[in-house]
Amino acid sequence: MNKLLLGSAAIAGLLLASAPAQAQLELTIGGHSKNYIGYLDQDEAPATSVKEFDTQRETELHFNGESTLDNGLTFGFQVELEVDGGDDNNTVEESYIYLSGTWGRVNLGSEDGAAYLLQVAAPSADSNIDGIRQYINPVNFAALDLAGAAVAAGALGTSVGAFGQPAGATNIDGFDYDQDITGVAEKITYLTPNYNGLQLGGSFTPSLGDDNSAANLLNGFNVDRAGSGTDEAWEVAGRYEGVISNFGYALGAGYTDADSIEQWNVGLDVDAGPFGVGVIYTETDIDAGANSDIETFVAGVDYTTGPFKFGASYFTEDNDTTTADLGDTLETDRYTGGVIYTAGPGLSFRGSVSYIDHEAGANDADATSVLGGIQINF
Repeated sequence: MNKLLLGSAAIAGLLLASAPAQAQLELTIGGHSKNYIGYLDQDEAPATSVKEFDTQRETELHFNGESTLDNGLTFGFQVELEVDGGDDNNTVEESYIYLSGTWGRVNLGSEDGAAYLLQVAAPSADSNIDGIRQYINPVNFAALDLAGAAVAAGALGTSVGAFGQPAGATNIDGFDYDQDITGVAEKITYLTPNYNGLQLGGSFTPSLGDDNSAANLLNGFNVDRAGSGTDEAWEVAGRYEGVISNFGYALGAGYTDADSIEQWNVGLDVDAGPFGVGVIYTETDIDAGANSDIETFVAGVDYTTGPFKFGASYFTEDNDTTTADLGDTLETDRYTGGVIYTAGPGLSFRGSVSYIDHEAGANDADATSVLGGIQINF
């Protein structure tokens, strides 16, 4: 879905320029349900036992309303709901409105920023496990034996602060490479039209901790946290897709400045017939002293034949932000291979094998998982 940044005056101008017209929104409901069962063998902390067989699920409901005026202006809203938190803990993960036309598209509300929306992803074994975002993670890191004890909560997380993520949301969990340090905090995003394969975008997030909850509405505007190191954020990104001879390609880059945190990515994905290959590099710099950087490199390949897609990926990351927890730079390597069978529109069967290894100085811990999944998109 495409998006980028416009000032409020420009938005107001667009609305005033729209001739009054009777239009009713077309309402649709969609979403997905990702259901997995599998086997796990991991290094465990003393007096800790992790189940070898277990299940995991990630389900979302999406509600969309959209209409187009006679002058061509399209407007609508999107709400995404996490439904696996229990009957009393369902979480609205994203909620925003949008306007689009020949001039581009504007999003306003709780939604990902331009750096993620235009980011290029590498091929994967199973995108739920080793894709740009990790939705299914069998490894129990709280019980992982590294440095002789269970790892402190969050010590292995690659998210440098879930500033704009509501409780229960899954978008910035796991070992992945999505550029989303602004999470789904309230923001304004603009995406240009696609000019012969080139698309540019930008976002502004006034407050990284603002998901526009009921408390925020009662208390008014957020307190200015200037000088705290993490307050407002700006994002810019670009993506170009094209074809040379029989090779299709996508090239992209993005940059985020969130006060004391800077993050950028570059990615290239190339397709030649049934084959695909891609490489991604991301870097996060945190202005918090010496050991404060995260560098991530990902390479992936896949091959599609009929309803089958075979894939493999390699993920490696050096995380210097975990010194206080582990006493050294955390180095992570993950190897994943798998196959996806698409039985029909909206139904796929997935299988994968993954090995992940963590090293912090002389300490080492690893985990191997075998997963089978069924995904339903609706």
